[in-house]
Amino acid sequence: MRKSCQYGKKIRTGIIKYWFGRSLLTLFGWHVEGEIPHTGKYILIGAPHTSNWDLPLAIAASFVCRTKIHWLGKAALFHWPYGWFMRMLGGIAIDRSRPHGMVEQLKSLLDECDNLVVVVAAKGTRKKTQYWKSGFYWIAYTAQIPVLCSFFDYRNKRVNIGLALMLSGNVKADMDIIRDYFKEMSGLRPECEDIIRLKEED
Repeated sequence: MRKSCQYGKKIRTGIIKYWFGRSLLTLFGWHVEGEIPHTGKYILIGAPHTSNWDLPLAIAASFVCRTKIHWLGKAALFHWPYGWFMRMLGGIAIDRSRPHGMVEQLKSLLDECDNLVVVVAAKGTRKKTQYWKSGFYWIAYTAQIPVLCSFFDYRNKRVNIGLALMLSGNVKADMDIIRDYFKEMSGLRPECEDIIRLKEED
């Protein structure tokens, strides 16, 4: 029997969160381009991930798009006294001590839910890296759900939600499309930005 999804029951957020997110972004001079779909299952990848400010920006942008997003965080973030707040913002605790814990938990969530948008930092860290982590790719490909791409352009203060891509299994061809989309991004710390590639492309 299929388990009930505890996360995807309410994917559309309310007007109060919309105005809060819009006011916050406007206060700091940011704006949102594009939309996050209100129905369906998506893995949302954001880049470049170079700053702790990326997550608050993503949450505020989701409020403006009036779509509830979920994000994966280490279990320590969800301990008392802040755990309730992190969950309210869409956080899902991940046990990183388990091998492939994030991948397994994300697969399970996608199987349980009809409507779910999960944000995955494909880079996996704020530091400069040689490769992106490929978990997002294989989860989306196996589940046959789109990857939705967004970037943070700190130079022009915009959050862009643009490319929705059904992956073909041809890693290089798919990543070429993703690379082309992300070419306009500009992170808060450019020295931490990477060449976008997966190990499977080598």
